Amino acid sequence: MNILMIEDNESVSEMMQMFFLNEGWEATFKYDGKEGLDAFLEEPDKWDMVTLDLNLPSMDGMMVGREIRKLSSTVPIIMLTARDSESDQVIGLEMGADDYVTKPFSPLTLIARMKALHRRSELAEQGTATTQENDDVFDVQTAHFKMNTKTREAYLAGKPIDGLTPKEFDLLFTLAKKPRQVFSREQLLELVWDYQYFGDERTVDAHIKKLRQKIEKVGPQIIQTVWGVGYKFDDSGVAE
Repeated sequence: MNILMIEDNESVSEMMQMFFLNEGWEATFKYDGKEGLDAFLEEPDKWDMVTLDLNLPSMDGMMVGREIRKLSSTVPIIMLTARDSESDQVIGLEMGADDYVTKPFSPLTLIARMKALHRRSELAEQGTATTQENDDVFDVQTAHFKMNTKTREAYLAGKPIDGLTPKEFDLLFTLAKKPRQVFSREQLLELVWDYQYFGDERTVDAHIKKLRQKIEKVGPQIIQTVWGVGYKFDDSGVAE
């Protein structure tokens, strides 16, 4: 992987550099929010992963993340946040981050999260690179909704649901391939994120909120809350 790490703590960066080298990954380190954003904007196709601290000089991580997401809806973003900043974690996920790791963190934990996220991203890229003759084959298709995992496209009532991040797409696919089945937050964490979050349900809720906002731009809501249990996909309320 080619990693852009935007982190103002040089000791953290130096520590992670050793672990990145051990994995055979290349990394560029920026210690200022604006410098980090400029590095991404200069070569947006270069980066396989961005790790982003929220507390940065010049430009905070929230602003940097939003600007990166304007240019790329697919580059995986892991944000680093203080353990007690619950609101920052939720806002960060809502602004488009795919995952977060709380400080202080184990380097091995961060590496594991990065590998899991990269694995998902690679599968998405492989699907997009398939030949055009397969573009009209939909993995999920109902009366009002269809989804193609090869082209990473989703349509509601014939209209594209645009700007889905990798995690939002995977979350929607997990729900849609089993219509009306109720998934608990714990099940979604395991199915979509590839590993256990040890009961941290805010991750699911934040991604559901952002996913719903994008769905509502093209039609009625198809992600339903089942109170006290979790979420389900149901497009029966979409008008003919």
